[in-house]
Amino acid sequence: MSSERPWLDHYPEGVPEEIDLNEFQSIPAVFDAALERFRDNIAFSNMGKMITYGELDRLSRDFAGYLLGELKLKKGDRVAIMLPNCLQYPVAILGVLRAGLTVVNTNPMYTPRELKHQMVDSGASVILVMDNFGAVVQEVLADVPGVRAITTGLGDMLGFPKGMIVNFVLRHVKKMVPDYDIQGAVRFRDTLTLGRMHQVSNVVIDHEDLAFLQYTGGTTGVAKGAMLTHRNLVANMQQAAAWVGSNIRMGEEIIVTALPLYHIFALTANCLVFIKFGARNHLITNPRDMPGFVKELKSIPFTAFTGVNTLFNGLLHTPGFDQVDFSHLHLTLGGGMAVQRAVADKWKQVTGCTLAEAYGLTETSPAVCINPPELGAFNGSIGLPVPSTDVCIKDDDGNMLPMGEVGELCVKGPQVMRGYWQRPEDTAQSIDAGGWLHTGDMARMDENGYFYIVDRKKDMILVSGFNVYPNEIEDVIAMMPGVLEVAAIGVPDEKSGEAVKVFVVKKDPALSVEAIKAFCRENMTGYKQPRQVEFRDELPKSNVGKILRKELRDPPKAS
Repeated sequence: MSSERPWLDHYPEGVPEEIDLNEFQSIPAVFDAALERFRDNIAFSNMGKMITYGELDRLSRDFAGYLLGELKLKKGDRVAIMLPNCLQYPVAILGVLRAGLTVVNTNPMYTPRELKHQMVDSGASVILVMDNFGAVVQEVLADVPGVRAITTGLGDMLGFPKGMIVNFVLRHVKKMVPDYDIQGAVRFRDTLTLGRMHQVSNVVIDHEDLAFLQYTGGTTGVAKGAMLTHRNLVANMQQAAAWVGSNIRMGEEIIVTALPLYHIFALTANCLVFIKFGARNHLITNPRDMPGFVKELKSIPFTAFTGVNTLFNGLLHTPGFDQVDFSHLHLTLGGGMAVQRAVADKWKQVTGCTLAEAYGLTETSPAVCINPPELGAFNGSIGLPVPSTDVCIKDDDGNMLPMGEVGELCVKGPQVMRGYWQRPEDTAQSIDAGGWLHTGDMARMDENGYFYIVDRKKDMILVSGFNVYPNEIEDVIAMMPGVLEVAAIGVPDEKSGEAVKVFVVKKDPALSVEAIKAFCRENMTGYKQPRQVEFRDELPKSNVGKILRKELRDPPKAS
């Protein structure tokens, strides 16, 4: 074995060093292979309704027929999807990809400001949105002309009478659907009927075609679209499948999908990898309703589970979770943020299943390192690099560092994005001339090839697995007339791992904490909003006037 890849000596039995990149040309090709074997198996279930692989095949073809036949979209056009976890999501994703188009995953909790940036930047010509978020889309489309809207209610695929009841309760009882009116919008169910009239010939899709624009923050605070090709996603699907494959019963697995499908972790690890296995994805629409989530878990003989530390911790502290039947559970993967030892130990104690930590990025589709599933106990590392992946530690000058030394984690492999959408300078800053993606995470490698995250190089704040960039927070708060200066940092938080704290210098003496928080609620998604606001007379700065966030995080000790 090469001394440069010590992890290969510690691979689980049966895991190959390399994957066959030419096995599948595209994501639809992976689905078609699963369809041949598992047509009558349940593919997705949600709120008591199930759809088989065969039904997913038909419905996604209908949606592709609408996009190509009715809307006359051309290969490579972008379609934004703004949904929570529901049955419409996999139908839409597969339909868009089958049509040779690109999915722009969109967080349904976006404010108009955030959504407008993503729509303008991606150039999406269509948006599919849940009724609950229609008012936001209506506001944005007034400023972004030419975008066609497709709307849907949460109950639209649950059948009669359940679907009708769900939609009625959300709109009239829970008042969760604000009134909206988008000119020319078409209902999702109608798109399927219209699309059925068009014969969709198989669109030729190859490795380099763009499958997803996955938006991520940046050090500048501007959300950037990571260009993920079919090759990137298929490679990562194969890498992850090879890693957990010996643990899998083809056609028999039931994976709980509580993380949102617009997040790269759930998109690849749950949706795509488990389609390859002919598994059933059980979609949780509102995992924040922990008692409801636990009740649902009691009704499913689930075998696999993915999540972030805050989700595991929340479940463990919800009454009744310890009475769930865990006898079928044999795979738990944690990622998106650091898994805490106390949470992992408690998970093992309650469920009997080891919580294996994994590490990835939006830019790597996402999996880079995963701990062996058969690991006996939590080990504090992010695991070993997956097949066909090189990982190294570099210093600030780009030199590779020896084992045990701390530096920046860098990745090379077929899952690494093509670059950032229409941002060549940002791409060049992230991917060096040797093809190494610089992650911005500080890490070290031990003698067995296991990697350990030490700290983050950038000032990024990680809230419940979501990246929050201080510049964006600061830019928004700086728009307030009463604010002179502002700086944002991350502070430890029991619930979300980290939370946003802002330091503000007032221009208007009457400015209050409540006013700042209200302004943030209007302009930022929940997880980006500051939990803490502290007023200061001045902020620490360098000799060129740059605000020193580090001194706010770690104030210099008095001499």
